Amino acid sequence: MRNDALASLVEIGKTQHHTARVTPPDKAGEWLPWVHIAIGNLKAFLLGTYHGVSSKYLQEYLNKFCYRFNRRAWRAELSLHLLNACLTQAQVKLKMV
Repeated sequence: MRNDALASLVEIGKTQHHTARVTPPDKAGEWLPWVHIAIGNLKAFLLGTYHGVSSKYLQEYLNKFCYRFNRRAWRAELSLHLLNACLTQAQVKLKMV
């Protein structure tokens, strides 16, 4: 396994062991259904919203997709999170003055 020698990864490697497994193509849909759904959603996001992307900005598009995907269940709480962020930011500015 190759990594960037991040200290936390070195520590994890001391106690955790990972055995790589190859998923057979005929079992991929059964074993990894969310992977296919996420990849399909990413394709629709990139092609539908941006009509394709260049490699120059691909990482930014992937970051935006991941951000939105990870917060897809927050719709009911979104206004509360926004209000909390505004109030927290206002307190930080007041302390700095």
